[in-house]
Amino acid sequence: MSGFKLVEVKVFSATKRKDRDRLDEVATAWLRDHQDFDRLTAQVTLSSDLEYHCMSITFMGWQRI
Repeated sequence: MSGFKLVEVKVFSATKRKDRDRLDEVATAWLRDHQDFDRLTAQVTLSSDLEYHCMSITFMGWQRI
């Protein structure tokens, strides 16, 4: 991203259903406490095999150079 530098990466992930169901609440609370970025990008990833399902939310916080 031209004109910005990456200053923070935060990853939330969960494999248990109970934890996945709360992942949005945990991520929203973190966002509420970290509003000082000039730009924020996010990526949601879901991976699984025969037994486990993992959901991850990755936030990347950027500041202007």
